[in-house]
Amino acid sequence: MDNFVQARRRMVEEQIADRGVRDPRVLEAMMAIPRHVFLPEGQWHHAYEDHPLPLSQGQTISQPYIVAAMTEALDVHEDHKVLEIGTGSGYQTAILAYLCQMVYSVELIESLSVAARMVLQRLDIRNVRFRVGDGNEGWPEFAPYNGIIATAAAETIPRKLVDQLVDRGRIVIPLGSPGGGQTLMLGVKHKQKLVQRPLMGVAFVPFVRPGSGPAESGD
Repeated sequence: MDNFVQARRRMVEEQIADRGVRDPRVLEAMMAIPRHVFLPEGQWHHAYEDHPLPLSQGQTISQPYIVAAMTEALDVHEDHKVLEIGTGSGYQTAILAYLCQMVYSVELIESLSVAARMVLQRLDIRNVRFRVGDGNEGWPEFAPYNGIIATAAAETIPRKLVDQLVDRGRIVIPLGSPGGGQTLMLGVKHKQKLVQRPLMGVAFVPFVRPGSGPAESGD
């Protein structure tokens, strides 16, 4: 039995809904997916607090509000295919999988990808495909996608990701550098152009290529 239901309800009501996330399906997903199971057991008592938490490999699981706000901005529908860059803990992956037809999730660090896959299997979430690789390349085999979400910060939006969006598709991605400040951006594709709009200031790990520095997952 899930002993964290009340804590999760408070998280959804006080940290997410009260701060402006209105999409009822996003709120439902945040209530349905147990955040604590994506963390080491020693951190379960912190799982529904209003801040990110550390994972292995120097990574973090994102603040619940940020996960909800990014998901709402992506405007996910039941028949959508979504590409996620940076599987991380798998928590954002599970939220997306609750809302759409299929999630394709790319992670640079194999151990994180394997761990996330195991958690989603335990939750009986089956509409996710995992890949270990360079998120800058996306996953062209299954493109185009209705939405793309990135849990790491890029200096600019990789063109290959834009190319893998459907027309009118959305991308939600942090832009900037860890030292210089980052902004969560929403991009909407209109033919070959991407119309961008800033959403909020954020702090994510950098979006990098294999062998060039820190890992690319922030969730």
